[in-house]
Amino acid sequence: MSWGGELWDQYDHLAAHTLRGIEFLEKYSQFIKDRCAIEFEYANKLKRLVKNYQPKKKDEEEYQFSSYKSFLQVMNEMNDIAKQHELIGENFTSEIVKEIGSLVKELKEERKKHLHDGSKLQTNLQASLSQLDKAKKAYEKAFKDAEKAHDNFQKADADLNLSRAEVEKARTVLTTKIQACEDSKTEYANQLQKTNDLQHQHYYELMPSVFQQLQDMDEKRITAAQNFMKQTADIQRQVFPIINQCLDGMIKAAESIDPRQDSLLVIEKHKTGYIPPEDFGFEDLNNQKSSDSTSNTTPVSTLKSETIKGTYSANKQKKRGGIFGIFSSNKHHIDDSKDDYSDLPPNQRKKKLQQKIEHINNQIQQESATREGLKRMKNAYEQNPALGNPHSLEGQLVEIGYKLEKLQSELQKYQTYLTEVTGKALTPTTQKRSRSSISEDSLSRSASDSSVTYPNNKNATLGALPPNGPESGLGTSHPSLPDADGETDVNADGEPEYDNGENQDFDLEPLPVLGTARALYPFEAQSEGSIPMFEGEEFEVVELDQGDGWTRVRRSNLEEGFVPTSYVECFLYNNC
Repeated sequence: MSWGGELWDQYDHLAAHTLRGIEFLEKYSQFIKDRCAIEFEYANKLKRLVKNYQPKKKDEEEYQFSSYKSFLQVMNEMNDIAKQHELIGENFTSEIVKEIGSLVKELKEERKKHLHDGSKLQTNLQASLSQLDKAKKAYEKAFKDAEKAHDNFQKADADLNLSRAEVEKARTVLTTKIQACEDSKTEYANQLQKTNDLQHQHYYELMPSVFQQLQDMDEKRITAAQNFMKQTADIQRQVFPIINQCLDGMIKAAESIDPRQDSLLVIEKHKTGYIPPEDFGFEDLNNQKSSDSTSNTTPVSTLKSETIKGTYSANKQKKRGGIFGIFSSNKHHIDDSKDDYSDLPPNQRKKKLQQKIEHINNQIQQESATREGLKRMKNAYEQNPALGNPHSLEGQLVEIGYKLEKLQSELQKYQTYLTEVTGKALTPTTQKRSRSSISEDSLSRSASDSSVTYPNNKNATLGALPPNGPESGLGTSHPSLPDADGETDVNADGEPEYDNGENQDFDLEPLPVLGTARALYPFEAQSEGSIPMFEGEEFEVVELDQGDGWTRVRRSNLEEGFVPTSYVECFLYNNC
């Protein structure tokens, strides 16, 4: 069955049908575009969802539990699923929408050509029919004229009153009309033959060929639409294995949740190491004298204080200590924790100290590796001066040696703290690892002159640090603040007890802001009371330089400390 044989008289309808077919293909292309937009939007929303539920820094400690870890894995798998939906949208755009656009353009041009050919054939047929109609009318007129001339000749020949010349004239007119009629008849017959031949060729050869081309074009369009629909499904099916793997990963993550292990982690996290308070002894007041009962009866408040003492709650009742240790009472600042974590329960303190020691060991290893690299570089420079100046690395080696000595000192300090907590010396393995991190002799921190080249500031020469730390000039002992009754605590020998500000019964007001300061150079805190800073960091000035070369500053997080005055640029307020 073909359009040329069955629809020979439906040229206009076929033209409209092929146009609607191309419009359908364009409509399907728009459908795929909208589908791509949904896939991209869904992928973006999934990614945003995962991002919004990523753990905050303050909640990172909670993610040591298996349920939290599992949730992180689920979010990672969800993020991978989002990427697969992005891939679906990208493949739809590149493999379907783009191809449909090219096909639609090709089909429109092909349809236009076929319709132009059909229109031309239709015009030729109409012209031939017009010529046939014109020839037929000319033959009919000539035939009527010939009949009229024949009637006139017969009348003239029968009329005896007419002369022979008039009769001959009528005969001549008749002959002329008959000849004209024969010529018109012949022309009409020829045009009829031509028109019939053209019409037969038009309806059986020419137009069926055009209709067949239109049919092939439309079937090509339908086949392409079929393939595009299949390809759409195949593109989506291609990501199913990966999505299934993501879903399997979610199930695996859920199966990794261990309630028992999480419970043990809670114990490890919150265990204080304290033992529960002992039972109260029974006191029979009837067996005691009234005078003795008054003096020996333990008040409720005393029992309460004895119960609290030696528990984790007792530590929570302490006031915050000073941030700068021995000179906190002079600087009027409060700290939230102690350097040795003595404000924590025994078990928590032990864990913190172990983490600190591990962190310091890692730093020692990193600095040692950096120093070894610089030494190798310096040796290479010495062997081949064209590579660089070996003296340019001396400042960095000195700085790293200073850092290693400082880290080693901190390591020994925290190892001592840990020994106090555990009540036994560190294992030989731990000591060996600590000593092997810095086995070579430390480099000298002092230079021949009064300046040191700082490697992190484009080899800028910094002024020498003040000869003493920020705590220099302060007394070696600081009596504790008086009690509420104005008296100072004394020990069993009658001597005054000394306090570093950790057992104060009141919080001190923060120092007023005198201005702002900006760090000109980076600085590593090297003594108690000082704080590190990086180049360009902004501070609040809370205490000016008292002639010792140190200025007290405060960060935005309320951390206070001393920095070298020569390392910062101060901008004081007008009232200072």
